[in-house]
Amino acid sequence: MPDSQPIFVLVRPQMGENIGAAARAMLNFGLDRMRLVDPRDGWPNPRAVAMASGAAGRVLDNAAVHPSTADAVADCTRVYATTARTRDLTKQVLTPEAAMTDAAARLAAGERVAVLFGPERAGLENDDIARANAIVSVPVNPAFASLNLAQCALLTAYEWRRQAAPEAGARMDFAGTDPASAIEVEKLGDHYEARLDEAGFFFPPSKSEGMKRTLRNMWGRLDLTRADVQIFHGMLRQLLRHRGTLEGGARDD
Repeated sequence: MPDSQPIFVLVRPQMGENIGAAARAMLNFGLDRMRLVDPRDGWPNPRAVAMASGAAGRVLDNAAVHPSTADAVADCTRVYATTARTRDLTKQVLTPEAAMTDAAARLAAGERVAVLFGPERAGLENDDIARANAIVSVPVNPAFASLNLAQCALLTAYEWRRQAAPEAGARMDFAGTDPASAIEVEKLGDHYEARLDEAGFFFPPSKSEGMKRTLRNMWGRLDLTRADVQIFHGMLRQLLRHRGTLEGGARDD
């Protein structure tokens, strides 16, 4: 069965907490294939399990341990190395977005893809990077380019998710209501226009049509829900009732 996701290879990770945090980041974005190269504190690592917190523990349970980077990527046809420096090696350099776009296309074509992440202290060594087809470089502040292992895994996993399960850049979540229909917004505009007209708001007469148009445009621009429309109607009715009460009281005096 062809692979459906990239393999994240943590090369000589030093802290169990970072391995666990990387596992959490992976599962957040639908990834669960991890390989470890010669983890400093051995394997399994209880600190990694504690940091993985619950469901992400299965990423660690299925993680394969390899003695070397070469062994960890031996069955892969495309390997990306995450690093902030090219280390004087001639390589194609990709952003995480470009790399995961390329990875998605290759996986769809039946290839096996891996992403290398280096140890916390100094990152990947030249011998590791030499085994990669391309470099993944996050466009960070050049004055402070160092990323934590788990941070780098999260950024890469996020970009993978954007390719594997793209979503619209914006959406509206309706909490127990529906969008207002055009006729509902029209009636709301009628209500306010009539009451404001009675109050002498549209003055002077030469500017009244433009003021009414501006008000209609405002209602249309608000993306109102049915609940919003009902609230606006209720607000205006209550203001008018309150005004009538005050005026009635003044006349009684």
